[in-house]
Amino acid sequence: MADLVTTPNIADADAFYADLIALHDGLTEEESAALNARLILVLANHVGDAQVLRQALDAARAAGRRDG
Repeated sequence: MADLVTTPNIADADAFYADLIALHDGLTEEESAALNARLILVLANHVGDAQVLRQALDAARAAGRRDG
């Protein structure tokens, strides 16, 4: 079983974040939400491992509870 990587793992994370923000520039809130959903599905397909994806879902839910 593979495990979800939760430690920093993106080369030049600041540049990626800037690209992600720029991707949403000029979009409505609805268009931005739809773009996020498409991006999630593209990345989930790339990961492909159902166990890792379940870990990611669980981690995202847990992080949302801590933030709220």
